[in-house]
Amino acid sequence: MDFNFNEEQTLIQSQVAQFIQRDYEWEKRQVLVASDLGFSSENWKTFAELGWLGISLSEKSGGFGGSALESMIIMEEFGKGLVVEPFLETVILCAGLIDSCGNEEQKADLLGPVISGEMHLALGFTEPQSRFNLADVTTEAKKKNGDYLVSGFKSVVMNGPNADKLIISARTSGKQDDKEGISLFVIDKNLEGVSLRNYPTVDGRRASEVTLENVIIPSSSLLSEEGKGYQHLEGAIDGATLAICAEAVGAMEVLYKTTVEYTKTREQFGQAIGKFQVLQHRMVDMFMEYEQSKSLLYMATIKNVEGSKDAKKAISGLKYQVGKAAKFIGQQSVQLHGGMGVTEELNVGHFFKRLTTIITIFGNTDYHLKRYSQL
Repeated sequence: MDFNFNEEQTLIQSQVAQFIQRDYEWEKRQVLVASDLGFSSENWKTFAELGWLGISLSEKSGGFGGSALESMIIMEEFGKGLVVEPFLETVILCAGLIDSCGNEEQKADLLGPVISGEMHLALGFTEPQSRFNLADVTTEAKKKNGDYLVSGFKSVVMNGPNADKLIISARTSGKQDDKEGISLFVIDKNLEGVSLRNYPTVDGRRASEVTLENVIIPSSSLLSEEGKGYQHLEGAIDGATLAICAEAVGAMEVLYKTTVEYTKTREQFGQAIGKFQVLQHRMVDMFMEYEQSKSLLYMATIKNVEGSKDAKKAISGLKYQVGKAAKFIGQQSVQLHGGMGVTEELNVGHFFKRLTTIITIFGNTDYHLKRYSQL
């Protein structure tokens, strides 16, 4: 399997890496995280100007016809800088979902503003009882006078505070955990009956709990066919899982390299701790976990792009490996840095927080190990 990038992909990687190095210093990032918005609107405009917001969307939708491979390249570099702009939530999750199953009018109304950087989106697909089961949906949407009346609750809606519109999964028929009968709706968060409780997450992002009380939604807001939303939702989550694993791989690379460099300068008993063989073995194990994760990431992404029948299985295998590696590398990095590893001033603890969050997003290691064995 050829893991080499072509000329355009190499250019994208270089462009993002230069942005991280030039415009995303650690001190600047900390200021952004502490701000009310939680990220930089100027950076978001830059993403739009450089074409990153439309790079993975189809040309018919106004994008550049890229694939999950280009998204992987961007997200891996974003992971190295702990980028907090909601690229995953707006572009990978929501815009990708609309691109795959929206009608022409919806694509024109929504994807154009996303690509130009004028609109943010968020996906509400989790509920308190559902854990990682996308089919476990209690939010209901009932037909009324040609419209839909939606009531329910969505938890951990990433980028909810900054989203202009929300995509919500709701049950239009069937039992609580049936895959059939789930529909997807695009709604304006300012509609009557929609309320959000916004909060910061442990890794410096923003999320919301969304309550829907008899919200009247026009039938034109329905994505795809009524009751046929599960397959599209699962595809969007698989694509986002690939992207967030790429982010984790980038973060793990920085963590293990930072730790190796630190052990060359930190002295104990009159010599650098990096000379102790037991610590050298530990850092080799960190490197091996990172390399295995990166190799699996490339393999799973290529399978997804090629539409392989093993793509879902490969994605779950990847998420399991990334979850295992992220925990190991994160914990070892913090331990080898000692008390400094958990201070606000040092980036190590912040990388560890983000990796710990990534472990649970879109399914933890236990969930994906089970899904892998079932597939």
